[in-house]
Amino acid sequence: MKLRTILAPVAATVAFATPSLAEIIITDGYARASGIMAKSAAAFMTIQNTGESGDHLIDVISDAAKRAELHSHIESKDGIMRMVHVEEGFALPAGGVLMLERGGKHVMFMGLNKPFVNGESVTLTLVFRDAGEITVTVPVDLNRQNDAMTGNR
Repeated sequence: MKLRTILAPVAATVAFATPSLAEIIITDGYARASGIMAKSAAAFMTIQNTGESGDHLIDVISDAAKRAELHSHIESKDGIMRMVHVEEGFALPAGGVLMLERGGKHVMFMGLNKPFVNGESVTLTLVFRDAGEITVTVPVDLNRQNDAMTGNR
């Protein structure tokens, strides 16, 4: 294997990385809808801040739906869990990890423009206070289970 073949992808990554974006690492992303006729869906992922200063996820943008918002679940006074739009977004401490997962913080799509089909993908842009906009494409995985025993979210 030629050295040029090995180094070309690395050079491309370095050429397009900026100092602020290089500090945010997004992994294990996927999206789900509750069914083919669903009007809403959600996306989940792990967001790591490898930087020395904290940041804040303040918004999400996507053409996949009429609205995309940052959501979480809160327990009401009567013990019922409700999903709510978190307008202030989510803190991402320096050296910390923000888990967007089922039953907790997540990206919510409302008014889907087309069904989320298993095996296809959805593009969304995460907006950070300091790092700016980071666009990611996540697979639609309708089969992934939220099972602590398997480590899946």
